[in-house]
Amino acid sequence: MDRASILEWFREEDPARLDELWRLADGVRRENVGDEVHLRGLVEISNFCARNCHYCGIRASNASVRRYRMTEEEILAAAHEAVSHGFGTIVMQSGEDYGLAADRLSDVICAIKAETPLAVTLSLGERPEADFAAWRDAGADRYLLRFETSNRVLYDSIHPPLAGRRSDRIRDLETLRRLGYQTGSGVMIGIPGQTFEDLADDILTFAELDLEMIGVGPYIPHPATPLGASAGRRPAPHDGQVPNSELMTYKVIALSRIVCPLANIPSTTALATLNRESGRELGLLRGANVVMPNLTPAAYRVLYELYPGKACVFETAGECSDCIKRRISAIGRKVGTGCGDSPGRRLVNNAAAAK
Repeated sequence: MDRASILEWFREEDPARLDELWRLADGVRRENVGDEVHLRGLVEISNFCARNCHYCGIRASNASVRRYRMTEEEILAAAHEAVSHGFGTIVMQSGEDYGLAADRLSDVICAIKAETPLAVTLSLGERPEADFAAWRDAGADRYLLRFETSNRVLYDSIHPPLAGRRSDRIRDLETLRRLGYQTGSGVMIGIPGQTFEDLADDILTFAELDLEMIGVGPYIPHPATPLGASAGRRPAPHDGQVPNSELMTYKVIALSRIVCPLANIPSTTALATLNRESGRELGLLRGANVVMPNLTPAAYRVLYELYPGKACVFETAGECSDCIKRRISAIGRKVGTGCGDSPGRRLVNNAAAAK
């Protein structure tokens, strides 16, 4: 699918035509990654962050955030809980927290790999290559790093440099792939200043990067951020601004599936926040094949507020897991087994083993 076709779908409003898009994306999903929905246990291990991104509720200058770091024992307990619920992966997420020492996290990764069958996914922001390498050596399998927008001017306008260093997340993704990680990235939908052309370029960038994981979700304003504080002054969709809507999120999921048929694509918590009744299910029916139940201990979960009103904040890990499994069954899909690598990664592994 080319850029012009993607832009045409972005502007499509006819329900009958959109049903064609949903059916196409669901068919591509079924043919390439099957009917299994893989569950990744999300553990938000720290809400410290060195950065001041203009959209994020845990930005460094937000003095109202009560900060925490999980202990090694708490993280390992969450990993064992993931196993007890039948998940194949643990996802450790945090702000860009340099108080999480690389060697400390390496020890945690080694323990998880020694004591469980889980795949380990990290989502810890930008770090030095030496940290990425140490965690890969310890056994980490995947790394998620969203480039947020392929428009460099827009990116720079909402991501202040840290210690004078300009971010280059595309370069970091290339580094992660070179180190042997399965790589994942993604964007926010409806960032103030984002155009339809920007978003089309984002989807094409997913394909250029040959990502094994693609995470997309709606931009949800946080009042304690520069973008959230100016939310009432955002341009209207007809002025070229991408809406941060549920419908646009489904379109991006569907088009990402068509353009990147072998990728693992989650139906995200942010989408469930917009539509608590059926947002996750509709995402799964329109191209997604992954859900990430939250395993963060209750005492910390409410403190990891990237955006307000996040779904599943007050459920226990068991309640969240059981609810998601029921929802998956209700739409005629089944919970996946094993670590759930993308078919693209399996092809790479098989080729390497044959040499």
